[in-house]
Amino acid sequence: MTIERLIDASARLRATHHASVPGLTLLRREAVSALEAVVYEPVICVILQGRKVTSVGAQSVHLGPGDALLVSHDLPVQSRITRASPREPYLALVLTLDLELVRSLHGLLADAPLKVAAARPLAAGRAEEAWLQPLGRYLDLMDRPLDARVLGPSILREIHYRLLLSALGGMLRRLLVLDSNASRIARAIHRLRREFGTPLSMSSLARSAGMSASSFHQHFKAVTGTTPLQYQKDLRLIEAHALLAVRGRSVSETAYAVGYQSPTHFSRDYRRKFGKSPRQDASRMDAETRISG
Repeated sequence: MTIERLIDASARLRATHHASVPGLTLLRREAVSALEAVVYEPVICVILQGRKVTSVGAQSVHLGPGDALLVSHDLPVQSRITRASPREPYLALVLTLDLELVRSLHGLLADAPLKVAAARPLAAGRAEEAWLQPLGRYLDLMDRPLDARVLGPSILREIHYRLLLSALGGMLRRLLVLDSNASRIARAIHRLRREFGTPLSMSSLARSAGMSASSFHQHFKAVTGTTPLQYQKDLRLIEAHALLAVRGRSVSETAYAVGYQSPTHFSRDYRRKFGKSPRQDASRMDAETRISG
């Protein structure tokens, strides 16, 4: 399955999502972007056209056609599309990973060797034919609803299986082991996502992971590329960025809604992350909404 073949197949997607192939999304942008802060959920992303840079903590990956990015945990990242135009838009095919399906493969893969010695929060490399083939077959199902209902689940299972055996699948493999450090950190991440707006102590999060505070801090940074407190702060600021797009919401209301006790502290952190004050960003987004409306 070539990248050109995937581009041709993706062109038939009239919208970014398609009911026959749940979990599969086509991202298309016709212009380069400013730095954007978002939360990536577990996905595999294949760059079909254009270029993008994605960063978490101190790790940055530069992606071009034929490159793939695998995210195994919910991660607050910063990303920027660096090559895109109306004539040659940025195109990326993204598949949401089913972690329950990943765990269901544990018994089959327990003895299979890992291709990498250590995993990183963002696993990037060249897309491999072994999992591109079933991904292409899954994409082809969008025009065949009956085939999609009957064959879709088995093709999805094959994609996950091939990914787990690939060089990109190291951290996903570690999630298969219930008592692994990656699996324990995943539990703490789930709690942080659920309770990001409430005060959480390091010791409480460490207990959620079944670790000492020092061990938790070390393994959390190894898995996510950032510290637990910075992770929580990033979640709050990304949520605040989305809330400010709601017209009429004040900076103070937004600060308190995401868990800050001080609007001044919130504004300072927001400017550091996004390069603009929350008030400036809210005004910009409001102006863009009026123009597009």
